Amino acid sequence: MSVLAAPKPSQVLATLAASPERAREHFAAKLSVETDSADVAADLKHGVTGFVVVDVRSASAYADRHILGALSLPRPTIDAASTAGLSRDDVIVAYCWGPGCNGATKAAIQFAALGFRVKELIGGIEYWVREGYATEGRRMEEPFRPG
Repeated sequence: MSVLAAPKPSQVLATLAASPERAREHFAAKLSVETDSADVAADLKHGVTGFVVVDVRSASAYADRHILGALSLPRPTIDAASTAGLSRDDVIVAYCWGPGCNGATKAAIQFAALGFRVKELIGGIEYWVREGYATEGRRMEEPFRPG
């Protein structure tokens, strides 16, 4: 006689899913503070204004390769004086190396503390390059290696 094994409990369903209203609020809040390469690239391609892309890595990393048209503002230098030329009407889109780097998150805190609306570019330049979007810099011919 064979004994059927009891099904294993679900890892997915062990915690109840949020209500549709709570899920909508959560994901809307998440999108209010982050964006992705596809959305930024599409807006840049179509000349959409109202945001500025800011590379918060070191000046050397920026010089090596950065998102086409991005401004360089290394995270340790972000203050009232270094941001004086930025419009508070624009949303800052901050990026660093990639998902293993929290420099853009730290920079976003700094920008917000200075009164800017800000979003983090999830995936940073690593995912920007992986997705094949335009970059510029002195080391364009070399394979991209974050960090």
